[in-house]
Amino acid sequence: MEKRSTFGFILIGIVLLAWMWLQAPPPQQHPATVDTTKVHHAVLPDTVRREVPITAPIPNEAALYPLGAAFSGRETGDEKIVTISTDLYTAEISTRGGVIRKWELDKYKSWDGVPVQMMPTENGGDISVLFTSRDGRLINTHDLFFDIDGPRWQQIALKGDDSSTVSFALRANNGGRIVKRFTFHGNLYRFGLKLDFERMDSVISNFEYQVVWEKGIRYAEQNSIDESSFAMAYAFSGGELTEIDASKVGVKVQRDITGATDWVAQRNKYFIAAMLPKGIKSEGAYLEGVAKALPDHGIQEQYGMALKMPFRGRTSETSEMDVYIGPLEYDRMKAFGRGLESTMNLGAAWIIRPISEFVMIPLFKFLRWFIPNYGVVIIVFSLIIKIVLHPLNRTSMRSMRKMQKLAPMIEEIKAKHKDDQQKLSQATMNLYKEYGANPASGCLPMLLQMPILFALYAVFRSSIELRQSSFVWWIKDLSIPDHVLKLPFTIPLVGISAFSGLALLMTATTIIQQKQTVTDPRQKAMVWMMPLMMLLIFNNLPSGLNLYYFVFNLLSIAQQYWFNSQHRDEPLRKVEPKKGQGGILGRIAKELPKMK
Repeated sequence: MEKRSTFGFILIGIVLLAWMWLQAPPPQQHPATVDTTKVHHAVLPDTVRREVPITAPIPNEAALYPLGAAFSGRETGDEKIVTISTDLYTAEISTRGGVIRKWELDKYKSWDGVPVQMMPTENGGDISVLFTSRDGRLINTHDLFFDIDGPRWQQIALKGDDSSTVSFALRANNGGRIVKRFTFHGNLYRFGLKLDFERMDSVISNFEYQVVWEKGIRYAEQNSIDESSFAMAYAFSGGELTEIDASKVGVKVQRDITGATDWVAQRNKYFIAAMLPKGIKSEGAYLEGVAKALPDHGIQEQYGMALKMPFRGRTSETSEMDVYIGPLEYDRMKAFGRGLESTMNLGAAWIIRPISEFVMIPLFKFLRWFIPNYGVVIIVFSLIIKIVLHPLNRTSMRSMRKMQKLAPMIEEIKAKHKDDQQKLSQATMNLYKEYGANPASGCLPMLLQMPILFALYAVFRSSIELRQSSFVWWIKDLSIPDHVLKLPFTIPLVGISAFSGLALLMTATTIIQQKQTVTDPRQKAMVWMMPLMMLLIFNNLPSGLNLYYFVFNLLSIAQQYWFNSQHRDEPLRKVEPKKGQGGILGRIAKELPKMK
């Protein structure tokens, strides 16, 4: 039986480690620093432009009037900037393109201590309108000059429930105009975007225009490989989530979506930008992404997204949407009521994600409500989970102890029936039945715990609440590995160049656990094999996750010690044979003779 038990533990460990290996970011030799001053080239425009058919203009006319009759002359103008300051962010909107060129999150800092900047400001900003004009020109309003009343620099400060609307007008030469109206709120990361098309029926062709976000969002973490493992773009259409992941350097990924689309979004590890139409639905979407190499083996993924909006050819038309640019927090995503929380990595949808959403996240937030330090929250969290799992663990320990006591008897049976496999199996099963032992009962509780462990892994790995939260001593950020021992070289195959302090402590406690439970001298390899595998997997994971497992191991050691002390001298007893049938059937059988 010891061999079966060993095989069961190994199988469970392999499943657990393989899952974490697939979910964990690839090992990195040197964390890459994203150059915040480097220009990032456009990804989306070339492909989006192919989505709108273009009638080829006369060459000479195209050279002289690249914007056609409607917008010729609007490529130059006087740039004005409107600054919006709220309790949550500081934004800048430029009359060049009527785009948001700056969006700083005042409550979040990037790895180098400056406010997180969501917009790639080197490209002049984003959220523009793209369409084909009736004279065959492709018009992208990104570089056209809008009009706004007032001085060159304007500043609007919003507090609490305050709101303000700012309007930018792009005038066409036929007397029509496109007006972009931004409505900002002092206490929301979202803002309203309203597009008014006045007398544009003679300008816009193909009954469609696109609202495009071309340049992606900036990275905010030092480890670009880890951040790229989370970066993706999404579209929610027809009740289904479409996603693209540009994971290979230099390989462009594209996805064209047709039909009513509820929203498009793109994210990095902790932040997201999303566009959600209101009223008039989008008739499709377009996603595109590409990954590029950075110095020191780093990677950056850049995405673009577009909403295809219907244009009915009327004299006056309007469309509205909400735009969210901010932290990827579960409650904020859920508040939209449109499935935006599906962009969060919370585990497999069929079993792990419900545990993450409805158990782990609410419990985590409840503890944070009255415990100020997230490290202490994780410790209390570990204690609660251990208490909840105590019945399962106690069953497992009882089963393992009974199997250990039966081991000498099993060896005697093996020696007696070594030449008859059928008698060996039958005698072994009779022994289990005689003492009420179940070989699988020790492994079953561990299998039942696995969904909970996977859910914890998913929540702790992507929770923005842990970002830049310190604990004690060397643990300065619970969202990244707490490397304390740096090597002068990189270990081949596994790619480790530094060791995590908490991962080492967790490995040590795992070894102690193994020594408590493995008593057969033939299984000494188990004492070291599993802990070393755990070290390789957990070494590059967030310190918050390792803190949880370390505390959980300490509690398990204490629980095992207490159990051993209580049952050390407990004799092995045979199970009393049951007399007759038990339960309801047994009672019915007893009553039937009385009824005759």
